[in-house]
Amino acid sequence: MKKSIKDLGDVKGKRALVRVDINVPLDENKNVTDDTRIQAIIPTVKFLKEKGAKIILMAHLGRPKGEWNLEFSLEPVAKYMSKVLGEDVLFVKDPVGKGADKALENLKDGQVALLENIRFYKAEEAKDDDMTFAEELAKLGDFYVNDAFGAAHRNHTSTAKLAKVLKPAVSGLLMEKELRCLSQALDNPTRPFTAVVGGAKVSSKIGVLENLIDKVDNLIIGGGMAYTFVKANGGKIGNSICEDDQMDVAKAIEKKAADKNVKIVMATDVLATNDFSGNGENKTVDVKNIPDGFEGVDAGPETQKAFEEVIKNSKTILMNGPVGAFENPKFAEGTKAVLKAIVEATKNGATSVIGGGDSVSAAKKFCNADDFTHVSTGGGASLEFIEGKILPGVAALDDK
Repeated sequence: MKKSIKDLGDVKGKRALVRVDINVPLDENKNVTDDTRIQAIIPTVKFLKEKGAKIILMAHLGRPKGEWNLEFSLEPVAKYMSKVLGEDVLFVKDPVGKGADKALENLKDGQVALLENIRFYKAEEAKDDDMTFAEELAKLGDFYVNDAFGAAHRNHTSTAKLAKVLKPAVSGLLMEKELRCLSQALDNPTRPFTAVVGGAKVSSKIGVLENLIDKVDNLIIGGGMAYTFVKANGGKIGNSICEDDQMDVAKAIEKKAADKNVKIVMATDVLATNDFSGNGENKTVDVKNIPDGFEGVDAGPETQKAFEEVIKNSKTILMNGPVGAFENPKFAEGTKAVLKAIVEATKNGATSVIGGGDSVSAAKKFCNADDFTHVSTGGGASLEFIEGKILPGVAALDDK
């Protein structure tokens, strides 16, 4: 277990250097179009405010690739955060050096400042062991807080190196919740434990599938990756997405599941189309007999019922990836059915965790975040966590 801000003593008057993930979408007028990530860090900010700390937030926006590109400036985000907090958030144009010192010298207890995009500096993403940039940043704070779960899988200066230089180094409330919910689901689940793994490619989910087979009772495999399994078992998949070089992997995963007594649940029928835009012919077919010129794009009605049945009888559910091309409303029924079943199970006392970018997008599109036990804010980070990988941004924090 890692220390969190709750484990710190008196921080009144001390400067908290807090790495957050507020990599939010902006429209052409630089207005925030989805503030989920901003709302997620507010509990940490308020906790530190109430304790009388001076709060200095560090974050990135987009991929400026170490160039000073104002297209990716965090200034509009600082303005938006001012509205959310109901007070001015001080925007610091120079994150390090004399400019930062001058801007922050009169920061009051409980006041919030946001540094300009930390990725404007090449040293932020440098893969070397040079700690110079970390040491420069460390001068800004008296202690370090990492509340950026969405960037915890990055071995960058502000997410990992800084925690080795600036002590104490603890997690924020969001990071603490992410780690608690994901760990609980994976390491101490109430059974039966079902994982729903979807998405387009087997290759991007091998680690996830391998790790989950050691932990779950049921594994629902959906989305585009399912067709690699179908073809590996001799099925005809038409023009469906398939990774021929992963068919042996699919067979090995099935064998491992059988050896571990894990039930794999896959589609029996699918919605197939001859036009991915949805404007062609769309029909329900047997998953092992998809006609030439057609591709599978969603779970069929029979499959939806089978998925729902397994989910409703589960006590812990982890979803990582949708079971169809849900972005098109015509191909969204399978993903909707799965999410609806998870919501029902949660109402009946199950623990549900949604992790991974696309499944989180689907959950937000078709449900409310409150319908689930936890909706992860980190796409890549939650994926790597579910794979059992060590996240550099977490590993660098102080142990309890």
